[in-house]
Amino acid sequence: MKPTLLILAAGMASRYGSMKQIDGFGPNGETIIDYSIYDAINAGFGKVVFIIKEEFVDNFKAIFEPKLAGRIETDYVFQNFDLKQFGIEEEIYREKPWGTAHAILSGRNVIKEPFCVINADDYYGFDAFKKMVDFLTTEVTDSNYAIIGYQIGKTLSEFGAVSRGVCKVDAAGNLEEIVERTKVYPKDGNIFYEENGEEFPLSYETPVSMNFWGFTPAVFKITEELFREFAEANKDKPKAEFFIPLIGENLVKSNIATFKVIPTDNKWFGVTYKEDKPYVQDSIDQLVKNGTYPEKLWN
Repeated sequence: MKPTLLILAAGMASRYGSMKQIDGFGPNGETIIDYSIYDAINAGFGKVVFIIKEEFVDNFKAIFEPKLAGRIETDYVFQNFDLKQFGIEEEIYREKPWGTAHAILSGRNVIKEPFCVINADDYYGFDAFKKMVDFLTTEVTDSNYAIIGYQIGKTLSEFGAVSRGVCKVDAAGNLEEIVERTKVYPKDGNIFYEENGEEFPLSYETPVSMNFWGFTPAVFKITEELFREFAEANKDKPKAEFFIPLIGENLVKSNIATFKVIPTDNKWFGVTYKEDKPYVQDSIDQLVKNGTYPEKLWN
């Protein structure tokens, strides 16, 4: 059974100012998602599931169905505020959804095979998809999951400091913990993170998480249990978010599962602000010019 690609595309895009998930960046208006799905199909994924807001389903279908029909199976699931589906009767007011780990629960009724999770607005590169497919078809078990580890030096922004989840990896290549460094930047040919006003160096090859995770469906039951606990503990914190690294941290520390950190030397790029758009467009243009992608992706 081919693995499934689960795409997190329900974000508010408040900093970007519009629906960046379906904004055009390629030479013919291709979205970043287009390039991820193109790589996923070539790597061997069999289905793509979009996590979106229900009100955007017609937009997504109009954009992606004509391109993907006959190429890969598609499905759409919705991240919403309904807590009763998780056995939570209390109403908890939120302006935004509960975060990325809550989002993946939206796929629990349609995904029955090993799967990976990615962000809609991040470019990951073919190497990452191929390595994840290989893992999901030969190594994954209900107690052995994976995360793609990017070299931090290939994930930095030209527009200022970034936040990165730095992976601590044991001798066997498994994840020990992810430490969020909220201010990482290049300086004088080196890379630093800042904490309490002090600078600390990081090597160029330091592995970081860019939210590219591999699981089996067994993770849904565990995540649902963790989410119920999180919602109860944070019902008075309307901005608290239930992120995927919290799942990883819980499974690792409780010895329920390991996470293999799969290295890639692909360059990552993504879009957070409107100012990022020209850089992303130029990066994709270079990938087209060097033959990584055809000029018309879906011909």
